[in-house]
Amino acid sequence: MPKTVADVIKMAEGVKMIDLRFTDMPGVWQHFSIPARELTAELFEEGIGFDGSSIRGFKEIHESDMLLMLDPSTAFIDPIYEVPTLAIICNVYEPITREPYSRDPRFIAQRAEAYLKQTGLGDISYWGPEPEFFIFSNVRYGGGTNEGFYYIDSPEGWWNSGSDLRPNFGGQIAPKRGYFPTPPADTLQDVRSKIVMAIESAGVPVEVHHHEVATAGQCEIDMRFDSLTRMADNVMIYKYMVKNVARQNGLTATFMPKPLFGDNGSGMHVHQSIWKGGKNLFFDESGYAQLSDTAKYYIGGLLKHAPALLALAAPGTNSYRRLVPGFEAPVNLAYSQRNRSAICRIPVYSKSPKAKRIEFRAPDPSCNPYLCFAALLMAGLDGIQNRIDPGEPLDKDLYGLPPEEAKLIKQVPGSLDAVLKALEEDHEFLLKGDVFTTDLLETYIAYKRETEVDPVRMRPHPYEFTLYYDA
Repeated sequence: MPKTVADVIKMAEGVKMIDLRFTDMPGVWQHFSIPARELTAELFEEGIGFDGSSIRGFKEIHESDMLLMLDPSTAFIDPIYEVPTLAIICNVYEPITREPYSRDPRFIAQRAEAYLKQTGLGDISYWGPEPEFFIFSNVRYGGGTNEGFYYIDSPEGWWNSGSDLRPNFGGQIAPKRGYFPTPPADTLQDVRSKIVMAIESAGVPVEVHHHEVATAGQCEIDMRFDSLTRMADNVMIYKYMVKNVARQNGLTATFMPKPLFGDNGSGMHVHQSIWKGGKNLFFDESGYAQLSDTAKYYIGGLLKHAPALLALAAPGTNSYRRLVPGFEAPVNLAYSQRNRSAICRIPVYSKSPKAKRIEFRAPDPSCNPYLCFAALLMAGLDGIQNRIDPGEPLDKDLYGLPPEEAKLIKQVPGSLDAVLKALEEDHEFLLKGDVFTTDLLETYIAYKRETEVDPVRMRPHPYEFTLYYDA
């Protein structure tokens, strides 16, 4: 049942603190807390002020005052804090106009949902992301003018098979052998179960958890599908619980897509469908993989706009250590049933009309889920509106094609700089319905170039010493 203001005030009767949360432009939760006695009906009506100039992608110092407006439907008791605390997700507003802030990622997701209804193409979209992550026992990194390094460790790591640490029980997970082993090889079963309990305590249903392919603690926990904004909220809750439960157990978790060389990276495959009048518009009994024409046009939009979409869906320089041609990551701009080497896969586990969906496999969990899901929906809707033909499906191993066939298949760009350029050149579809704004996109692109692209490309890579020191 949706929670009302009265429901939330009643929930707060046994707590000491109220934690107010919102998301910055890169997709990281920010928060501050107030005593529980401050939670009143008036607070929900009036909001609470904060300094937006210190939040990435928000305001300049001369216009820093902003408002948080509490969304009562998002309230949950936080299982992490020692002091009893009620957490509430908020929207960001302009204090003078009292209008939603156009750069608030959550507002952009809400606008995308509203635009879907405005088009008349559907009532609701459903989303099922699959964020992967690593849990390590030790992480060190640093750099300066004359040095740069990182060091990662895990008792599961294959490199520890020859360690002289006592005791060494052996049984480490070999590269690419981490999918579904039981304990003792899988050392993280109980930690993942604790994470699941924390996620579900916040009202987010979980369907399954397991070890993933890579050595050294790669994991996946899958949530039940939900509507766009709510699922983006759930991803934020999910990441928060993963990181904090890991820390409570003396471990550290990361959603960095490619922390290890020579093994799988972490993706976030995103399942999506559009419904109208209680009917799944992506299902057609007689279609390819039971896909409707609407679904195929949606795929056409995703494929056409994929280079620009990746600026929001695979948003870091590290994302392109994962999206490398010739390996398992989905870089081929094609669609197929069952085939995990295509960027768009059509799951065929179930023949139920309700289960028909498409899976876009390029995103990774470092993205801002509000911006990612909104952009994917806008690309898909553009495909439907313009009847964009995705071409024929490719039901074959795209990595095993002969060179003359392989060169005919387009692939995603290979760097963050390239996808940012693609977003500059192809973003009109995002501006429909005032979902995204030119101001937000320009700010996002400038931020990514100044804080990520340029700093990484100006620094020597450690492996470059192997390649070039004796030049």
